[in-house]
Amino acid sequence: MNDKQRLKEIILEKSYRKGKFKLSSGRESDFYIDGKQTTLSAEGAYLCGRLIFALIKNHPAEIGAVGGMTLGADPLVTAASMISFLEEEPIPAFIVRKESKGHGTEAYIEGQKNMEPGCNVTLLEDVVTTGGTLFQVIERVAAQGFKVAQIITVVDRREGGAEALAAKGYKLETLFTREELLAP
Repeated sequence: MNDKQRLKEIILEKSYRKGKFKLSSGRESDFYIDGKQTTLSAEGAYLCGRLIFALIKNHPAEIGAVGGMTLGADPLVTAASMISFLEEEPIPAFIVRKESKGHGTEAYIEGQKNMEPGCNVTLLEDVVTTGGTLFQVIERVAAQGFKVAQIITVVDRREGGAEALAAKGYKLETLFTREELLAP
């Protein structure tokens, strides 16, 4: 079994739920993917990190940092950064806050000291529905002078997020689409 097949098993076992759920987008759905149940498991984090780092390495632009919105992206950016170090191609991680820090620097982005000014970044997300969270991250990252060169999600629910990002010039890369994840 390869890494992607094993990760699919873990997501279906730990993160996928059927039922009636309200999503962060405000939409209702007959299924829910709680990505953190997978990304906070040791094996799930490791596999996500390996698969994400492979996509980063294959990107034509040199990536200077990997980050995303807290809380969904936190374990992903850490896993990808750790794998990059183990592969002797270290890429620092950063976290984007939902609200600016209420004291000190009042920053939205944690980890900037590890990033080269103006570098290309990869944004990560555990699950994408409409892309709303990613648009907030893109805005905050761009405001600090960084260039979003790549966006990767573990699962694309296929509910308009990829299309909304594409309309703004961004390509969404996925480990799994909804169809891939739910296919037998």
